[in-house]
Amino acid sequence: MLLEDDAIVLFQGDSVTDAGRDYTDETDLGTGYPMMAASYFSATYPEKGVKFINKGISGNRVRDLKERWTTDCIDRKPTWVSILIGINDSWRRYDSDDPTPKEKFEADYRYILRQTRDKLHAKLILCEPFVLPVSEDRAAWREDLDPKISVVRKLAAEFNAIFLPLDGIFAQAAAKRESNFWLPDGVHPSLAGHALIAKNWLQAVEAL
Repeated sequence: MLLEDDAIVLFQGDSVTDAGRDYTDETDLGTGYPMMAASYFSATYPEKGVKFINKGISGNRVRDLKERWTTDCIDRKPTWVSILIGINDSWRRYDSDDPTPKEKFEADYRYILRQTRDKLHAKLILCEPFVLPVSEDRAAWREDLDPKISVVRKLAAEFNAIFLPLDGIFAQAAAKRESNFWLPDGVHPSLAGHALIAKNWLQAVEAL
């Protein structure tokens, strides 16, 4: 068991983490993997008093996390920070002609990790971004996304973070059931896809 008594766990990221949460309700975790992981953990270990917060925002890129990191991370003083970011850094290249160079992605990501380490001494969980080739355009994204996945792996090692290889996990799952069962549009998880993330997240913190 890695989560200590009275831990504060902060989920950060984009729409996959956001999952329709109510921004006006600090206790609302949305309907995706943060809610699923938190609910299972809290039901299994109620005596630990762990608090879960979701600050994922749909459409965010790593640059957006950097801009709001003080307010939406540092000021909340979490003891654990779980981050899933990166797919929009690739997506905007293809739908808006607004790419995020790998070097910019890495610099901004390293900045938020340094802030988290130096100001909070919080433990880190880094989730790699993912895509499944449900269509030809999604398959083409690999050219842009794969280098960013490599950055997340590199940073996880550099900052001694727990690492969730979600791109590989979804690729493995797609060998058991068609890709759109897990990620209907190749990006956003179905309920089963969210449950798959939650299951692996819980295993990573040794709670499952």
